[in-house]
Amino acid sequence: MRVARFLCALCLLLAPLAVPTPALAAGQVTAFDLDAATIPGLQRMMDSGTLTSVRLTGLYLARIRSADPKVHAVLSVDPTALGQAATSDLRRRLGRTRGPLDGIPVLLKDNIDTRGLETTAGSRALLARPPAQDAPLVTRLRAAGAVVLGKTNLSEWANYRSTNSTSGWSGVGLQTNNPYALDRNPCGSSSGSGAAVAASLAQVAVGTETDGSIVCPAGANGVVGLKPSLGLVSRTGVVPISAEQDTAGPMARHAVDAAILLSALQGRDPADPATRIYPPGQPTDYARLLAPDALRGARIGVWRQSGTDPTVDATVQHAVDVLRAQGATVVDVNLPYQDQIGAAENAALLSEFARDLPAYLAHRPAAPQTIAGLVAFNRQDPVELSRFGQELFEQALTAPATTDPTYLRNRATATTLARKSIDDTLAAQHLDAIISPTNGPAWLTTYGHGDVGYEIGSSTPAAVAGYPDASVPAGYAGELPLGISIFAGRWSDAHVLSLAAAFEHADPVRHAPRFIPTVG
Repeated sequence: MRVARFLCALCLLLAPLAVPTPALAAGQVTAFDLDAATIPGLQRMMDSGTLTSVRLTGLYLARIRSADPKVHAVLSVDPTALGQAATSDLRRRLGRTRGPLDGIPVLLKDNIDTRGLETTAGSRALLARPPAQDAPLVTRLRAAGAVVLGKTNLSEWANYRSTNSTSGWSGVGLQTNNPYALDRNPCGSSSGSGAAVAASLAQVAVGTETDGSIVCPAGANGVVGLKPSLGLVSRTGVVPISAEQDTAGPMARHAVDAAILLSALQGRDPADPATRIYPPGQPTDYARLLAPDALRGARIGVWRQSGTDPTVDATVQHAVDVLRAQGATVVDVNLPYQDQIGAAENAALLSEFARDLPAYLAHRPAAPQTIAGLVAFNRQDPVELSRFGQELFEQALTAPATTDPTYLRNRATATTLARKSIDDTLAAQHLDAIISPTNGPAWLTTYGHGDVGYEIGSSTPAAVAGYPDASVPAGYAGELPLGISIFAGRWSDAHVLSLAAAFEHADPVRHAPRFIPTVG
């Protein structure tokens, strides 16, 4: 299943494109700095004829071959990637370019249906037969001219199989590593997408989040990630946890690239009712709305969550100093109801998972069709239960139905209090947005006790409320990246992205990973 599956024919195709590959060690001169490249810059090069999509795609394929054996972020490469790139180059020569994503290589989390490629959610139970068609979000990417480069590893079943799961591990791809320190964890279920973007294995990637699975790997891997408002991006053809919280979203090294990718991903889907209700005036070109001075005059609340890690506290204070230097007013806030939200969310998700996963499995006829069938498969498989169990699967077997009054009360409590915690705080202080630490330093990857080093996060209020949440690099604990999350009310995705881009512009702290084996 790993990238070693490259066909010899593909290697021969790549041979004429051989160029110096971006080096793994810091300070080495390279012919092409993939890490620093932005989509607008790449488009200017392709328009001028100094770069082609075929060459760019070849560079990323070479980068996967050279760097991914350390990171294990890419599950499979699309054998048609160079052909897609050649078609993009032909469109450009004919003056038919489809927009800013045309010719740009994109990796997809492996819980997103993609025709011709296995879509496994990390489970060996879904290896039997690839999906017959693209998820609508993939259709939108292809329509925008993107080059589908391949699939990324993830925490199996989006980290919803075991109460003791280790982020970044799946039965299909095994363990994804953090490219900044290879023995540290990449965090969250979109771990492969975050690590791949950080390691420059693609220009951008698509992740998915139920609660923290885009923003946490963005923070831990030193990239930008946006969990959009629930309903901006279709979930059809995406392996689910909960229709009440799931969404796909962009991950990128630069905020402008995340904005461009979101513009392509966004769109209504008749099969996904949540997409029918986003406002008719919702922006469709998020990059055009980015402004370096977006922080000037803004009122920002800071939810510090201090006292757990001094490096995180110092990073938050540094972010506050940057915001104030850019003309923002910053006030301290505390978000209420967090314990009640968490308890109600956890109970509700079990019922929603029990409802939504079998509905997805119905269009994957070669796979087990029920959670009970998956439980039985895992018990017989030599790999699936080798690192941790399947307690959440087993609990879902007896979860209340989504018509049960207990479930309905839990979901109403979680969503109502999450929205109230953000909306009331914004209103009381007349705030434009709230910032909070995305993550603490990445912890050592271990098995048997879950993500034991996960201590700090701020994803739950926006995730449960269905509101946008952007993580942007904000500092380091030694070599380990730390992110700041920026979130606000529903459908404020453009505003949140603009604030994130302005922060990135004011304090460009991110540096490329060095693939250190350990930081001690």
